[in-house]
Amino acid sequence: MNRRHDIDALRALAFGLLILYHLSMLYVTEWGWHVKSSYLSETLQIPMLMLNRWRMDLIFLISGISTAFMMQNTSRIGDFLRQRNWRLLLPLAFGILVVVPIQPYAEGVSHGVVQPGFVAFLARYYTAAAWPEHAFAGWQHGYTWNHLWYLAYLWCYTLLLALLQPALATRAGQRLQAACTSLRGPRLLLLPALPLLLYTVALQPHFPGTNDLIHDWYMHAMYFTIFAYGWCLARSTAMWAELLRLRKPALALALACGAIYLALVLRFQTIEEVSTATQWLIWALRNLYVWATLCAILGWAQALLNRPFRWLPWATEAVYPWYLLHQSLIVLLAYWLVPLQVGAVAEPLLVGAGTVLGCWLLTSGLIVRTPWLRPLFGLKPAKQARTTVTIGLA
Repeated sequence: MNRRHDIDALRALAFGLLILYHLSMLYVTEWGWHVKSSYLSETLQIPMLMLNRWRMDLIFLISGISTAFMMQNTSRIGDFLRQRNWRLLLPLAFGILVVVPIQPYAEGVSHGVVQPGFVAFLARYYTAAAWPEHAFAGWQHGYTWNHLWYLAYLWCYTLLLALLQPALATRAGQRLQAACTSLRGPRLLLLPALPLLLYTVALQPHFPGTNDLIHDWYMHAMYFTIFAYGWCLARSTAMWAELLRLRKPALALALACGAIYLALVLRFQTIEEVSTATQWLIWALRNLYVWATLCAILGWAQALLNRPFRWLPWATEAVYPWYLLHQSLIVLLAYWLVPLQVGAVAEPLLVGAGTVLGCWLLTSGLIVRTPWLRPLFGLKPAKQARTTVTIGLA
């Protein structure tokens, strides 16, 4: 299979955008996070809102595409699942135990619920005993995965997709796949948004997004469907060609739906109750905006990014460790810097630059050079990584 440089580049850019998003969470007004700066901005709410609508959908779409590529390169489903278990569950467990704990510690101390002293905090954290109420996100369980929830969700969706392979290989399954891959023109830009709208109407009011694996049914429906869209898309060269052709109409549709959606949200945000028709219109515009944005991104990525950039091999390997590390570094640096009141410009610059520098030093200077650390951060052994196609964080 020819290397899809645009997918590698999109993966790196999507997770880079995730780092910027989490940095901005320090500063956006009225949005709770693990640590908050004293320099808050209402202006950030609008770009953060519009980005928040599709940022994780893009990551799960790319994950579905990458999963399809990996399945095609693996002869047996059992071998594929063993590889995914190793590269998803091991970093998740390591992250919960080693990378993430600084986040609940900083959050708990900032809330005045946890006493300063990281070693003492770890001693209790590793017992998994419940903490005082609202000490940090996940206090009920005694530990948390915070931003690493994505790995747990991705593992579940990968397992489910693998279990569905026999059904998808049947005549009915083949017809279903053919119906999806035969979409062209306006049907491709509109019809895949309909299931997303259905989930929003039927599930969102009852299961708001929580990143709770057991009860997060609305987000599971959304993310798994987008993940399955990516898997299906990866198997159809005709759909890739159509997305390339539709990149301009998709961008126009995304901008139009996004603008009207934002105008309605701002218009009705101070009204406690809106009519059912208005609420459905807002939801319809939101889901059309999400799907059209994803189509536009995939189409423009083919046009602009499908080439072997010099930075791409490094980024493809670095993206997984950077994902694991970045939020802990942001929270740690904010925990140190926020009390110092260094200024509304200096503080985000220092936190952002420190996060990038920390990710780069730890990844390029330590993790990729240390054989026993590589699998803990989702990387293949160095020799295997040099001689095989490395999909990276799928």
